[in-house]
Amino acid sequence: MNPFSRALDRATGARPIPGNIVRHISISSDALDAMLEMIAGAERSVHFENYIIHDDHTGSRFATAWAERARAGVRVRVLYDAFGSRSTSSAYWRELRSHGVDVRAFRPIWTSGPIEAFSRDHRKLVVVDGERAMTGGLCIGDEWAGDPRAGRPCWRDTMMVVCGPAVAALEAAFGRMWARAGRRLPDDETAPAPDECGPSAVRVVEGVPGQSRIYRGVQLLAAAVTERLWITDAYLVAPPPLYASFVDAARSGVDVRMMLPGTSDIPIVRIFTRGGYRELLHAGARIFEYRGPMLHAKTLVGDHEWARVGSSNLNVSSLLGNYELDLVAEHDGLTATLATQFLHDMAQSREIVLMARRRLPLPPKLVAAAAVNPSHAVVPARPPAPQHKRTLRERQAIAVVALMQVAGGTRRMLAGTAAVAFLVMGVMLVLFPIVTSTVLAVGALATSLWLAGIAVARRRRRRESDAR
Repeated sequence: MNPFSRALDRATGARPIPGNIVRHISISSDALDAMLEMIAGAERSVHFENYIIHDDHTGSRFATAWAERARAGVRVRVLYDAFGSRSTSSAYWRELRSHGVDVRAFRPIWTSGPIEAFSRDHRKLVVVDGERAMTGGLCIGDEWAGDPRAGRPCWRDTMMVVCGPAVAALEAAFGRMWARAGRRLPDDETAPAPDECGPSAVRVVEGVPGQSRIYRGVQLLAAAVTERLWITDAYLVAPPPLYASFVDAARSGVDVRMMLPGTSDIPIVRIFTRGGYRELLHAGARIFEYRGPMLHAKTLVGDHEWARVGSSNLNVSSLLGNYELDLVAEHDGLTATLATQFLHDMAQSREIVLMARRRLPLPPKLVAAAAVNPSHAVVPARPPAPQHKRTLRERQAIAVVALMQVAGGTRRMLAGTAAVAFLVMGVMLVLFPIVTSTVLAVGALATSLWLAGIAVARRRRRRESDAR
């Protein structure tokens, strides 16, 4: 093993597992169908974990599949994040339990501690019979399924189908998260690792709050690559050290490219992301904004050797605070596959460049280039997707971004909001001291009661656990 691979082992806390087949799915609706097909074929167990499970049409399809396998005697376990799935009705989960599905919520919002509540289960994983698995960035909802009849395309995401010994590591990863939400899996259900079935060696990287595993891994890759670093990310707001590593790579001559959403379901994140464009572009990086529906994939291609696919976005929440799950492959066909996909996405994107202002002595402005320069990349001969017609939700998101940009930028907006809030509070205390003090006292009392309720709930859970 070369020194860099050993360093990556230490950074990610994971060693390569040989003997696997890893298949890439880039169309979200196809990935959903593949997951449902895997569930329908389960004979012993279905272990399903996801940040978002909606109770819409897509969620109903999965509920039906889980219930059918549970009624057939298959052990079906579903772990969802209480915050990510907060809009899903309790009736949805009750219906699943009534059919024998074992359902758990990860860290319910009102019974988790004020610090724990910020660490969410952002992973996406399904393991069937301990033999087949899928992981990546895809959640369960109509956004990912799309609706061809209504002309609404599915979100652009990436999932990986895995068979081979790495499935045992993914099964163990599910078991650890299942235990964090309640009782652990029975010991007699632990299955031996599947036999080798292919040539791929992959690392299963479990992101744990405070351990920065994928953060250190990506930073190490950014520092080591010599030819290319192609990143696709949904919510890129990288911590300063990681951001600096991208800039340094571009300045040293590495082909750094960023594929980012042109339309985001979280407009404020897009504003923060765009705030870092100028330094990257000045350093020589290339930035592309996807013109189709929401780009939700999280992938990385490093030189011709390294590939990463998973649930981790390159932002503080994912890299430092959440539970995440990623696959890192070395010297594998996955690298070429993801590079081909990146070039295909480029053909459906607009490149963002800097343009000097003609009259005002201001920094260059961000504009969309006329077209992707074919001399920089050979786009594979694949028919481009039809021009995306934005939904009402996407148009609303674009309007929000425009309004906030006109307001003067994120930093000034936040500073101004804080200044106005403190000014209003000060004036109210001076003019109406009794009323304002009463409101603040009631707010403090309500907060104390909420914290006390959390403490009582945690003590009750601890007693129940000790009684078991």
